[in-house]
Amino acid sequence: MKNQVQVYNTLTRSKEQFTPLHPPLVGMYVCGPTVYSDVHLGNCRTFVSFDLIYRYLLHLGYKVRYVRNITDVGHLENDADNGEDKIAKKAKLEDLEPMEIVQKYTNGFHDVMKAFNVLPPSIEPTATAHLVEQIETTQQIIDKGFAYVSNGSVYFDVEKFAKSNSYGELSGRKIDELISATRENLDGQDDKKSSLDFALWKKASPEHIMQWNSPWSKGFPGWHLECSVMSTKYLGEQFDIHGGGMDLKFPHHECEIAQAEACNHVPPVNYWIQQKQLSLKLKRVTGQQKV
Repeated sequence: MKNQVQVYNTLTRSKEQFTPLHPPLVGMYVCGPTVYSDVHLGNCRTFVSFDLIYRYLLHLGYKVRYVRNITDVGHLENDADNGEDKIAKKAKLEDLEPMEIVQKYTNGFHDVMKAFNVLPPSIEPTATAHLVEQIETTQQIIDKGFAYVSNGSVYFDVEKFAKSNSYGELSGRKIDELISATRENLDGQDDKKSSLDFALWKKASPEHIMQWNSPWSKGFPGWHLECSVMSTKYLGEQFDIHGGGMDLKFPHHECEIAQAEACNHVPPVNYWIQQKQLSLKLKRVTGQQKV
């Protein structure tokens, strides 16, 4: 029965027979929530979907290590490398400490998952608990020649990486088109060689609430780096399944692949499975809201 399992791999855009790297063990990583607000139904679809996959693999007799992270720092409000940290911004609005925001909305997320009868993951790591590993990985990528330090921040050099590696394969983006579209538009981010580059470590401005010491500056880790570090720490340099919302395909998952390949010279994941978020539109009919 195990040999009959097929999955749709968004990397190859095709259905493939599922063959674990080390049967009967299966490693699965799913991008978890950024805990700055209440989880909504669209988020829940992703987590319920992967709960079904998790349960089915267990039902087939596989021993699954399911890792789903909590992002509690580093996710900026525009999903890029500028702007304010989403958690720090919410902390200011609610007049709370950032970690109070993290705890409040992590608890809320868990309550909602229980309401949907979703099984807890095997491991639920947080970004702030893995700062040492993120700093070490950043230095490793610098040493490999695929990152550079600029004014206290560290950026991944996408163009240099793409000369000897594939970048854009998961999302279908072509590197030449991306470079052409961004070369003349750095959006005020003068520290970067190219706006296509992404942060591994960001130097914090004095007013930035969440910041830690590093060899380069007081700052905070890049959002993309967190998942690369936590997935490989608990599942190894290569693992079976990486999941998340379809909206994360680019740039988040694409950057994860680049970081992992820069460090380990191998593709990190065999099967990429991405879910569309559920979108609900409300229509007013005779004074009532209908879905």
